[in-house]
Amino acid sequence: MGIGGAQARQPQKGLTFEDVWAMFQETDRQFQETDKKFQESRVEHDRIIEEMKKAIKEMSAHVDQVTQNVDRMSVRVDRVSNNVGGLNRSIGELIETLIAANLWEKFAAYPYRLKRAYQRVPIYDEQNKLRTDIDILLSDTEWCMAVEVKREADDKDVDHHLKRMKLIRQYPPLEVAGKRLLGAIAGGVVLPGTVEYAHKAGLFVLALTGESVALFDTPPGFAAQEW
Repeated sequence: MGIGGAQARQPQKGLTFEDVWAMFQETDRQFQETDKKFQESRVEHDRIIEEMKKAIKEMSAHVDQVTQNVDRMSVRVDRVSNNVGGLNRSIGELIETLIAANLWEKFAAYPYRLKRAYQRVPIYDEQNKLRTDIDILLSDTEWCMAVEVKREADDKDVDHHLKRMKLIRQYPPLEVAGKRLLGAIAGGVVLPGTVEYAHKAGLFVLALTGESVALFDTPPGFAAQEW
């Protein structure tokens, strides 16, 4: 084709200064908006961080206060426990003392003649290890009786005392060695069913009655267990 038959192309229009300046202003505006949002976001971020620090500080102070309260409560509980423990020991020792007084007289109808009495007799094994002790030990030349004293005697106390009797026989102290050993359980209170339970096991049973000590009547056919 000749030159005259070709489609004429329009020359591209170049960017003018005004176009470039407008683009620069738009870019600057967008940048400023972005920077403003960033600054606002940073301010919000810093505010949140400060609030979190404040909350953590307040929580820490609260935890410290709670810890101090718990510590004070623990001290009070320990004091109460010690006082109660001391009171329990005092009551137990009082009951033991009341029962021990002239206890041998309660067995005057039996051929035991247990006129010597000892309290808190320790029982050691061959390695000199303390295995148990006897609350009250009544003794004469032929017989002796190990009496276990409880504030409130129940069936479990009977079972424990039967095990103790075997240990006493196995590792007899001087007051028991070579003698016939009997057992009894005594209490400030003895549960009704425990009296029968102990009698079936061959133990004598005693209890406080006011300021005195009573030996429960044994049932027909009762035979005192010897160890």
